[in-house]
Amino acid sequence: MEHFFIGIDIGGTNLRFALVNASGVIVYRNRTISGIKGGRAGFCERLLAGINELRKFAESRGGCIKGIGVGVPGLIGKDGLIHSSVNMRALDGFNLTNFLNEETGYPSACGNDANLIALGEQAFGAGRRFSSYIVITIGTGLGSGLILDGRLWTGAGGFAAEFGHVTVEPEGHPCPCGNRGCLEQYVSAGALVRTAQELLPLELLNKWGDRLDAAVVASLAQQGELGALEAFQRMGRWLGNALASLVNTLDLEAVIIGGGVAASFDLLLPALSVELRQRCFPQIAADLLILKGELGDDAGLLGGCALAATAMTVMDIEQ
Repeated sequence: MEHFFIGIDIGGTNLRFALVNASGVIVYRNRTISGIKGGRAGFCERLLAGINELRKFAESRGGCIKGIGVGVPGLIGKDGLIHSSVNMRALDGFNLTNFLNEETGYPSACGNDANLIALGEQAFGAGRRFSSYIVITIGTGLGSGLILDGRLWTGAGGFAAEFGHVTVEPEGHPCPCGNRGCLEQYVSAGALVRTAQELLPLELLNKWGDRLDAAVVASLAQQGELGALEAFQRMGRWLGNALASLVNTLDLEAVIIGGGVAASFDLLLPALSVELRQRCFPQIAADLLILKGELGDDAGLLGGCALAATAMTVMDIEQ
């Protein structure tokens, strides 16, 4: 009998599901709206319906589900309790792990979405050859997952590696987390656009107006537009500055960059590399690799399956 795991990526807009075999191959996937603004009950119905669709597909192939792993943006405890999710407030205080265990009967686990991306890259992507590294996802915000000595590091309560909320400018831009000057206010898609708006010629700003986004800024930079290039350079410097402290502290082997802005990796890398070389111990910087993630949008789904496999193992031990 073929064994499958279910990986789920929960976002403020979409719920994404993947049925994955033991080799890390996605054999079936689906997507629906999260509809979280309509409340927790409707969200849970859609979540269970998506899982049931994958279960039926697995059974049609004569297989069975061995576990479920779910990624959620926010502060997620080791027990699966969602302490805070800025874009999904209806889930605050909800223990999603317990809910799925009870409703599906499958061993289930829930974690921060960036942590699952790190697990995905570790199991099936760019992290396979390293034991200690950080995965940074640059999109709407900045997420991160930390692998130390081959294990996901989640800290005492499960909240570790919130690298996007390192303070880099004490009196800087306000952040939705309640702090000011967090790194993700300077390294994210929104930050890139804000910087570009300060640097681009007026005629380009008028041309693009509200349609100016990170992809447009990247396109302009690739065409040689100096303001757009400088926007990427500033973002690279901010990221390099913050990373240098982390790398000096932990002596990591690699930094793996994913998320939507990773499509512009080559525009970000030069300034990031220069900043790291200037601020890191030479002995550490010499061996540090900066890589682009290999799994793209599937990293979190595959990481969910890696988490599910761990949950299944833990449950077997406890029984």
